[in-house]
Amino acid sequence: MPKLRVHAFTLSLDGYGAGPNQDLDNPLGVGGGALHQWFVPTRTFQKMFGKEDGTTGLDDVLAARGFENIGAWILGRNMFGPIRGPWPDDAWKGWWGDNPPYHTPVFVLTNHPRASIEMEGGTTFHFVSDGIHAAYQRALDAANGRDVRLGGGVSTLRQYLRAGLVDEMHLALAPILLGSGEHLFAGLDAPALGYACTEHVSTPNATHVVISKRR
Repeated sequence: MPKLRVHAFTLSLDGYGAGPNQDLDNPLGVGGGALHQWFVPTRTFQKMFGKEDGTTGLDDVLAARGFENIGAWILGRNMFGPIRGPWPDDAWKGWWGDNPPYHTPVFVLTNHPRASIEMEGGTTFHFVSDGIHAAYQRALDAANGRDVRLGGGVSTLRQYLRAGLVDEMHLALAPILLGSGEHLFAGLDAPALGYACTEHVSTPNATHVVISKRR
């Protein structure tokens, strides 16, 4: 049965998945870019943007796992861009340029409808304004038997966790403190929702844990 999976989602030691005040210059909020120092150097990340070099090892193995058997993605609107409220026009097409690194259908949660955007490399952004369950079903249908990857951000993960829809979540704990921002687990009772840690391993750059839903 297809799964809804989260991969390489990085938290600070104090539990924040993004810094405050996201804008065009700070896609992950102020200070949030430091979370991904384990991920950016990996061969997997570099290949996403057309480069052939990059580090190997366990960080890269875990990063690469997140692209196996993925047929569609779900993103929150903040992961797609910094624009709030109604779309002013169709100019903004994401952070990633003409060829985004998804190469599948991507379903973007929003309160404001917008026409789909077909990009280079097989990525098409679809905008879903009727809730997380509708986006999940559309993503499952588009994935055609493969798994769906839930990309974030924090608010989106929290909604899907509360609904008990996330099957597996790989978190990377970065050795930094943010102090403020968007906290993933605040007010969530993960064990009561059926989640437990099923894997953990450390590298010099991050501590990796996998949290799975008991079915």
